[in-house]
Amino acid sequence: MTELPDSERTFVTIDLAALPRDFLWGTATSAYQIEGAVAEDGRSPSIWDTFSHTPGKTDSGDHGDTACDHYHRWREDIGLMRRLGVNAYRLSIAWPRVVPGGDGPVNAKGLAFYDELVDGLLAAGITPSVTLYHWDLPQTLQDRGGWPERATAELFASYAAVVADRLGDRVVHWTTLNEPSCSAWIGHLEGKMAPGLTDLTAAVRASYHLLLGHGLATQAIRAAAPDAKVGIVNNLSTVFPATDRPEDLAAARRHDGHVNRWWLDPVHGRGFPADMREVYGVELPERAGDLETIAAPLDWLGLNYYFPAHVADDPAGPAPHARSVRRPDVPRTGMDWEIDASGIETLLLRLTDEYGARKIHVTENGSAFSDVVRPDGSVDDPERQDYLVGHLAACASAARKGAPLAGYFAWSLLDNFEWAYGYDKRFGLVHVDYRTQARTIKGSGHRYAEIVRAHREGSRKAA
Repeated sequence: MTELPDSERTFVTIDLAALPRDFLWGTATSAYQIEGAVAEDGRSPSIWDTFSHTPGKTDSGDHGDTACDHYHRWREDIGLMRRLGVNAYRLSIAWPRVVPGGDGPVNAKGLAFYDELVDGLLAAGITPSVTLYHWDLPQTLQDRGGWPERATAELFASYAAVVADRLGDRVVHWTTLNEPSCSAWIGHLEGKMAPGLTDLTAAVRASYHLLLGHGLATQAIRAAAPDAKVGIVNNLSTVFPATDRPEDLAAARRHDGHVNRWWLDPVHGRGFPADMREVYGVELPERAGDLETIAAPLDWLGLNYYFPAHVADDPAGPAPHARSVRRPDVPRTGMDWEIDASGIETLLLRLTDEYGARKIHVTENGSAFSDVVRPDGSVDDPERQDYLVGHLAACASAARKGAPLAGYFAWSLLDNFEWAYGYDKRFGLVHVDYRTQARTIKGSGHRYAEIVRAHREGSRKAA
């Protein structure tokens, strides 16, 4: 057992011995949130370029034109990873940088950027974990119908083949999609993310084609890189009824179907949940063989976890007719998200017991708070440290109980463009001064480095 003080306020024990010796300790980012250089070297606009430049869609009108300027500063950022001591880095590839038209000619300069980045990571002893889609669909494909159209899933597989053919000799860990629920539900049903639609039929069709794209891309990756280990990343929540009324119990079941089962069941060969098909009332664009393609065997499963959901029945509201209930007197992050570290343990065990996951990576977990830069330039963030240590303790507990946890990727390496929230919300282990682009490792980054080092030293002693 490794005991780590969780700031002066609490004391948390992380059972690091429960984690495997070859555990992946990583950080995560996504292309549009950090790269900038949106019009350089042949990159075309994505749906997030369009959305973020549409008045009223993001806080303060923020956009990712420059973001963290990672496109030019990636060597410095690899240096930060080395200082944190991590041995893995989860990045995403920008589809519009590699295939600007969505299909057709490959942009040599765009692909060369990721080629060089992967080489830089490997030279630093850091394992690259590549995500092919983190929400930045080429705008040209959105103009042709986007994810509600089957052609987008097919073109996604073609793009996946291009990237895997180029990087597959060095990249083993592949993610097809990041959080397809956000792309479908928040982007097409709620309208709060790109492409900003509020259309249930479009949302359900997008959800179907996203998962079909996952299956087709999985086949394409494995054809191009036979040694590839392929997974999908879902953003999941523990779900609780607001009361014990039958209506709220039913609402909790529907919400679980909406955020969890709709995305887990199909990729595990169970098809789309019948109860949710009835809730949505939208005919799926099914073709023979699709469900088998979607259920292509996974090498690993990715879990993104941030907060639990407490819901009440909302019959007049949009599908799934369940509204979130804000509980008073519980700790919350700067995003106003409830903090409940036990939820990540519950989900890890659910994926293990209910879905038979053979290997799981926590691919995102983190918190936003209002950081204060001290006069000496340092950034101490005890609340984020609490969040980090508490959730890592819950992960280790799940591993001790049998969850096949193989890696943890803190969200995020850098403060960055936080989608519709703009630059006000900071999740980074590293503070970014957006005016100067100066990077400063926060207290949470130093704490994370201590944890990684403690696990590494413990593994050496046990060897």
